[in-house]
Amino acid sequence: MDWLMPVAISLGTIAVVIALGALGWRARLARQSDIAAPSPAPETLSDPAYLANGQYVVTTTAGDWLDRIAVHSLGVKSNATASVHDEGILIVRSGARDLFISRPDLRGVRLDRGMAGKFVEKDGLVVFTWTLNGTAVDTGFRTREAAARTRLLDAAAALAPAAPSTSPAQVHNPTKDTQ
Repeated sequence: MDWLMPVAISLGTIAVVIALGALGWRARLARQSDIAAPSPAPETLSDPAYLANGQYVVTTTAGDWLDRIAVHSLGVKSNATASVHDEGILIVRSGARDLFISRPDLRGVRLDRGMAGKFVEKDGLVVFTWTLNGTAVDTGFRTREAAARTRLLDAAAALAPAAPSTSPAQVHNPTKDTQ
């Protein structure tokens, strides 16, 4: 019976930590309740310029890789497929609503080391910077294969405007890279 007290204290501590995490998540949801849901994908999309399997990492406030967007299941990591179309980028997520980044909303695309919930090797994530109903956000995607990362980056960068809103050192701009 000497082990009963330490086990009870450990279980109580774990329960308190879980409860505090749940309260924090609920507070984040309440704080972000004014962020409208992403627009759905158009009924018909052009054939994909590129398609990559991988993992949807998270959507955060642009420039703040720790400020996770919790509303509309944008803060939940999941397996996904990203496809680049003339109309924008479609991320089909398992267990969560699909995410469509329309071409006019896309502000830039870059490679990065990590975001809230996922840290990988240098330039291991493809990060799309876009506006979600007026809020600037970053969405991270990790491709399954390293070679697919560059092809996804190039296809998405072709949709991005010529003058990116993020740091020029971080944004992939194929026209600038060839000059």
